[in-house]
Amino acid sequence: MLRVVVADDQLLVRAGFRALLDAADDIEVVGEAVDGDEAIEMVRSLRPDVVLMDVRMPGVDGLAATRAVTSDPELAQTRVVVLTTYELDEYVFEALRVGASGFLTKDVEPADLRDAVRTVAAGHALLSPSVTRRVVDSFARRSAPSITPDRLAHLTEREVEVLAAVGKGWSNHEIGERLHMSPLTAKTHVSRILTKLAVRDRAQLVVVAYESGLAGHD
Repeated sequence: MLRVVVADDQLLVRAGFRALLDAADDIEVVGEAVDGDEAIEMVRSLRPDVVLMDVRMPGVDGLAATRAVTSDPELAQTRVVVLTTYELDEYVFEALRVGASGFLTKDVEPADLRDAVRTVAAGHALLSPSVTRRVVDSFARRSAPSITPDRLAHLTEREVEVLAAVGKGWSNHEIGERLHMSPLTAKTHVSRILTKLAVRDRAQLVVVAYESGLAGHD
């Protein structure tokens, strides 16, 4: 059974997400938080698999709460998915930057919501390549690259190419086609890059690719 905490300051939103998730046989909402402070405390005590975190909450917001969860080694198994009312939200980019595994808009379809929880709980990033790239592109390009070449020094030339491809929103299959390797080999490269850069998942690789200047604009 996948255990979920829903953090949102609106009662109707929390109730709606609880109803949708509890309808699944393999998902259980184990807690509801009304702000970031309560969300952090709840995650530390309940150790859920996934937190659905509203980014805009009074007091301690979802961004600070996401950072607190993802930076705590004891909570390494808990994944954060941020909730937003619209895709091009600056808070969403910041949440990805500090460790969220993806994001959902609050009008998500019920089946997509349940699939998202399963995907993230399995350790995968929740990425719609086109949407994620649009979000990252909208905000990352406002500033100069902030990751120095030293951060990428341990990557091979091929891994740098794969990282750039991930930043462009390419799937493993697309990386394989365009870089002339099998999808499995592309997946292996991505896994090695995750380990070398010490980041949680593919969502963070997209951010790294932009902040290092690897993911150029088309």
